[in-house]
Amino acid sequence: MGFNEIYEKELSFQADRRRASVEFIKIISDLWYDKSIELVLFRNQLINRNVSDILNLHEYAAEFVEKPISIFDTVEIAQAIKDLDLPPAKLDIGKLTYEYHLEDVDYHNAKSFISGKLKDAKDYKEVTPKDVVLYGFGRIGRLLARELMTRTGIGSQMRLRAIVTRGKVDATVLAKRASLLKNDSIHGDFSGTVSVDEKNSALIINGTTVHIISANDPEEIDYTSYGINNALVIDNTGAFRDKEELSRLLSSKGAAKVLLTAPGKGIPNIVHGVNHKDYDPDEYDIFSAASCTTNAIVPVLNAIEESLGVVHGHLETIHAYTNDQNLVDNMHNKYRRGRAAGLNMVITETGAGKAVAKALPSFEGKLTSNAIRVPVPNGSLAILNLEVQKETSVTDVNNIMKKYALEGDMVEQIKYSIDNELVSSDIVGSAQPSIYDSKATIVTEDGKHIVLYIWYDNEYGYSQQVIRLAKYIAKVRRFSYY
Repeated sequence: MGFNEIYEKELSFQADRRRASVEFIKIISDLWYDKSIELVLFRNQLINRNVSDILNLHEYAAEFVEKPISIFDTVEIAQAIKDLDLPPAKLDIGKLTYEYHLEDVDYHNAKSFISGKLKDAKDYKEVTPKDVVLYGFGRIGRLLARELMTRTGIGSQMRLRAIVTRGKVDATVLAKRASLLKNDSIHGDFSGTVSVDEKNSALIINGTTVHIISANDPEEIDYTSYGINNALVIDNTGAFRDKEELSRLLSSKGAAKVLLTAPGKGIPNIVHGVNHKDYDPDEYDIFSAASCTTNAIVPVLNAIEESLGVVHGHLETIHAYTNDQNLVDNMHNKYRRGRAAGLNMVITETGAGKAVAKALPSFEGKLTSNAIRVPVPNGSLAILNLEVQKETSVTDVNNIMKKYALEGDMVEQIKYSIDNELVSSDIVGSAQPSIYDSKATIVTEDGKHIVLYIWYDNEYGYSQQVIRLAKYIAKVRRFSYY
């Protein structure tokens, strides 16, 4: 076969892959908007992805499991899912496709395979949709709003009904709020529509009304007057940090549960995927989603503790600068944070080391920690220097982390990176709170000291954890297959 013939064959194959990707995208959309069934590919989101994104994710999937995962295979599995009568669900089509190849001798076709794998779905009870209120509308609040509205689908899970802010709400303020939601310097444009309803003091997001409520104190709010009942209030203001203060949010008429997007005192501090099942939503009304750094390191620490045992260690976070630092040198209640954030590396403290013990009690007193804020707006890195009980190697440690990323309770939390050139901008937009850099792992010659590098999108990755925890608290988790 000549060079031109080979080239023409390659072009034809590429066209077939792209056509299959278009078909795959349509099935994904139909399942989501018609049946509230969400497909993911090894925990990577597929909704609102383009053809190139889909093909790139398939390349990653094939490298990750070290088996061919082609777009033609996933289309076959996706069509089989569409043809079945399934309840609202979240299904990892990457894992299903991988298992289909491993077990194809046991099934006649893709439909019989899917029927067998998802047989428990028929026993899954329907969930009651939950009203959600965002208390505050800063960086995390706006990302939560984007995700909640993007994933509304047919409204079978969580419904964003209102956003509480301080100060007056007029046409100018509404327009500014809408602009900040639509446009983001880090995460790009919102993949939806946002307009202003001045008459009703609301934003119309993807054609749905979200009320903007002005309040200085939670006690003065009556959510029921907006048709909101039994709501989950997600507080991302940072103004309320302990049980007594957060209880004020429950005094609002129509509020039922509170979730704090920061570490809290006197309340459960939860890293979803690790310790959320320790706290029954029927028994608690106030929860904390801990911090972005805690969510990044706890899943990895849990995996190492269960597999190797941790004697002690040190955490150093290399963290993007945040809004509490100064743009230029100026007065600040913390010395170093007063220096220009965009020009300096700034040593500061972090409570993440001690906070680990709230999710993993076995780490009480085992970790020291510190932080360095660096001149990037988003995308952070946690470095874990640990002494372990069992002798190990780089290969062993990587195999442990790969196993936890592929199966078990923390598959949504840990992403196993095989990229040789991973840098902070690459992980912006990652849905997992922990991106394990397998190429950076260090183990000493005696096999007892390990250094792990954990990347995390301290905004988006953390927001995804908040949403996962919110679904658990609201009791709207769908049938899932990971």
